[in-house]
Amino acid sequence: MAGLTDIKVRSAKPGAQVMKLSDGGGLQLWVTPAGGKHWKLAYRFDGKQKKLGIGPYPAIGLSDARKSREDAKALLGRGIDPVAYEKGERERRAVVSAVTFKLVAGELIDKKKREGRAAATVAKTQWLLDFADPLIGERPISEIRPAEVLSVLRKVEERGRLESARRLRSVIGEVFRYAIATARAEADPTSALRGALIAPKVKHRPAVTDREAFGAMLRAIDGYDGQPVTKYALQLMALLFPRPGELRHAAWVEFDIEAAAWTIPAERTKMRRAHRVPLPKQALAILVRLKRETGQGPLAFPSVRSAHRAMSENTTNAALRRLGYSIDEATSHGFRATASTLLNESGLWHEDAVERALAHVEKNDVRRAYARGEHWDERVRMAQWWADELDAMRGLRQLQDRAT
Repeated sequence: MAGLTDIKVRSAKPGAQVMKLSDGGGLQLWVTPAGGKHWKLAYRFDGKQKKLGIGPYPAIGLSDARKSREDAKALLGRGIDPVAYEKGERERRAVVSAVTFKLVAGELIDKKKREGRAAATVAKTQWLLDFADPLIGERPISEIRPAEVLSVLRKVEERGRLESARRLRSVIGEVFRYAIATARAEADPTSALRGALIAPKVKHRPAVTDREAFGAMLRAIDGYDGQPVTKYALQLMALLFPRPGELRHAAWVEFDIEAAAWTIPAERTKMRRAHRVPLPKQALAILVRLKRETGQGPLAFPSVRSAHRAMSENTTNAALRRLGYSIDEATSHGFRATASTLLNESGLWHEDAVERALAHVEKNDVRRAYARGEHWDERVRMAQWWADELDAMRGLRQLQDRAT
């Protein structure tokens, strides 16, 4: 029997009953009394006569219907029932469609919260992911291709946020790696985007590293006529060089005056590891004065509005602006760079002791395995030396004037 042609299929007219036009090999075009045309495939499996619905005409043309017939025959040749296979594929596609980028990203955020990541870190990650949501949030994660991710990143670049685009690529990659680990994706499309983004110019945080200039800053801080608590915060930043958020949220219970040590709990450190800071005698003296101001509450540096809320992150930077230092000259975070530079330049201290004092973690895995100690004894000596050096820098100009 001759097969169908495009003309025969197109011109087939409905009758009083369903009309079945055969193309051979079990492929049929069913024409309903209402005029609908549908492709069906008749076949036998396990000794039973069965039918597979291929789809409507003209959405599926004759050549596509024939291809579906050959695909079904290939399945039968492998002992697979085409109807069962098609049902399984529909279910698989439904599952794939349900596992969106937004869904997996949400799971990753929840995982970070359960791991105890800092609230600020989680919030920053969510903020970055919000850039991706409009374009790929509802896309099945297993179907997202590199070009789609690049479109998301380009949108961020167009706003001039080059560093945010770079970080977003990293965060999106983290979502895909989590999807791969949970068997819901097979590849990370961000790996194909290396070098595709505009590299942001590295801008280091401003820091004063000249001894005389730093001495002038220390004298300016000592003469600060604003809130005493703010002055004490700046003085301790210079003495102890913690991350600003670690100091602002410090609780009185963290300070062991007798042992001359401040223990910053793991949940508040960048590296998620508790960090001990030796307290030189100058820092202990400041803490005594500070306790007279804020010792009645739980926090060492409370907000002026509430004893149970930490000082604003802008307070110390605003104080530096008030002292005449622009944002391009000094920031509260810059005290860390000053200490790192001058401690290393002194040549008196082991670099590992300086790194541990800064609460840095060794990036080299092998080296980190052999450098687990805190170098505590050396850091205690170094802390007192640094505090004495700050005192010397405060009087550096006067000493020079006397010498001349």
